[in-house]
Amino acid sequence: MSHGEPNPIVNAASNAIAALRADDDQIELAKAHESLNTKAIEKLEVAEARQQPTVKDAVIAMLTKRGQSTDPEALVPGVTMKTITVDGAVGALPANVYTPQGVGPFPVILYFHGGGWVIADKDVYDAGARGLAKAANAIVVSVDYRQAPEHRFPAAWDDALAAYRWLSQNAASLGGDPVRMALAGESAGGNLAVATAIAVRDAGLPAPRHVLSVYPVAQTSLNTESYLENAIAKPLNRAMVKWFVDHLVNSEEDLKDTRLSLIDADLAGLPPVTIVNARLDPLRSDGAKLESALRDAGVPVERRDYEGVAHEFFGAAAVLQKARDAMAYAGDRLRTALG
Repeated sequence: MSHGEPNPIVNAASNAIAALRADDDQIELAKAHESLNTKAIEKLEVAEARQQPTVKDAVIAMLTKRGQSTDPEALVPGVTMKTITVDGAVGALPANVYTPQGVGPFPVILYFHGGGWVIADKDVYDAGARGLAKAANAIVVSVDYRQAPEHRFPAAWDDALAAYRWLSQNAASLGGDPVRMALAGESAGGNLAVATAIAVRDAGLPAPRHVLSVYPVAQTSLNTESYLENAIAKPLNRAMVKWFVDHLVNSEEDLKDTRLSLIDADLAGLPPVTIVNARLDPLRSDGAKLESALRDAGVPVERRDYEGVAHEFFGAAAVLQKARDAMAYAGDRLRTALG
């Protein structure tokens, strides 16, 4: 077996399970991703892992095959994007600013991309952030926080809080309303969104009105029901999560930190939270556990679990019906909260 190639037996089993459980369009997307010769991230060095084809690349491949436009502005009309820098914890961070059509000032959503705190960036997650700008009729600021292993835990969390502080002071310069702010993120970014809401509360900063957390990491055991059920799922599997965490933490002690293990954090007094999960995702149970912990803390929370789709589905609205459904739901929840 050559370097980084997926185990052929595990690969065949994963595909067979997906064929039974996944929606037809999700299966098509998975096949498009596999056709790009993706390697097993958990077998790679970080530099090579960061070069692997993404689900975004698979969406583009599907659209191209169908003869459809791959231009982001055609896929999500009425949203413009520019790149700025915002203040992180130790220096400037690049950020994409997505602005909907119409007359501002608009509500402002600070968005954190996924990638296990190790790979991917704001551009890989363009579709999720751009879609939210349209669906929520809000300015979305998607920030590139520092990543591990060059910047291990808690660098990303420190940057996330610093970016929120910057945005609360500078929203007006972007055409936004600093009184109507929200936090959002996918996967690792879904964790950052909730963790930042906690940090904002503890720092006494102006509170966001809502938190959208899409398939978040919310605890650190790899033995939850969904980790075992979806151990060899695609595009995220149990071994990959372990690889991400191993590159992230300084020691086992970090795994107990409530910024990673959100379900053990003091969640009281947080703004209302919306959680989006996918059935075919090792992180599904994390979302369910977070919902329970928030409810126990008296935080208004609503969670939707989408059947037949996998991790990373949320940003694939160009090709997945459930992604369109989830985006509309998230947009509606944010719009209502942000007024």
